[in-house]
Amino acid sequence: MSDQQQLPVYKIALGIEYDGSKYYGWQRQNEVRSVQEKLEKALSQVANEPITVFCAGRTDAGVHGTGQVVHFETTAQRKDAAWTLGVNANLPGDIAVRWVKAVPDDFHARFSATARRYRYIIYNHRLRPAVLSKGVTHFYEPLDAERMHRAAQCLLGENDFTSFRAVQCQSRTPWRNVMHINVTRHGPYVVVDIKANAFVHHMVRNIVGSLMEVGAHNQPECWIAELLAAKDRTLAAATAKAEGLYLVAVDTLTGMIFQNRQWARYFCGLTRIMLGTFQAVANVVTA
Repeated sequence: MSDQQQLPVYKIALGIEYDGSKYYGWQRQNEVRSVQEKLEKALSQVANEPITVFCAGRTDAGVHGTGQVVHFETTAQRKDAAWTLGVNANLPGDIAVRWVKAVPDDFHARFSATARRYRYIIYNHRLRPAVLSKGVTHFYEPLDAERMHRAAQCLLGENDFTSFRAVQCQSRTPWRNVMHINVTRHGPYVVVDIKANAFVHHMVRNIVGSLMEVGAHNQPECWIAELLAAKDRTLAAATAKAEGLYLVAVDTLTGMIFQNRQWARYFCGLTRIMLGTFQAVANVVTA
């Protein structure tokens, strides 16, 4: 086929939401369920051709996404509704496309991203939850969120995160730039928000695991700074569980940031509703 006869190629970006509790992580793997495999299958059905997606951040088994960004290329010309409603009709109920946007040829979901934001939700109560058991991490010892927040501020800026890096991490460098990290309490929930240019493997969960030790008064506030300086993973706390972690936003192009913020407001509203509901339950239980 000559150049004149070749079909045009379209580059499309999507915002993806998923409950990761039943998946072996984002990345496609042989003989196990992955979010990528399910999404590519649904997209291929709509495009009527094989589709490969590239994501902004690969999440581990059990980790959720509410602001994941992906892109793919296709020769199929479809309306936006086909890439949202049509793809959603072919996806399992725990994965959904939230928005679609045509992007320029030089856009790449991973390499065009300037920052990612994660949220970790801890249900800090004597009794474990049931309905949200796969969406929050239960920690029964009382946590001092203000103490955790103060201890976490030493992580801001560009640092070597070897102490919070999984042993099997394949990143070429442990250096990352943390732009903000906040720890707040909402009734029985403690929420950790962290934004960085990128993350080493298990970085957020390892940070949260150590912050919980500080919040439970098992370690002093200065311990987090000491861990950071030590550059030794064996000195830090155990990795926090996967179920409380969400990839909530990815900063890329200006338009994409706007889309992410729209979705972030939706997710924050949903979170407030959930926290309010379970705060009411907690009040009834403790009354």
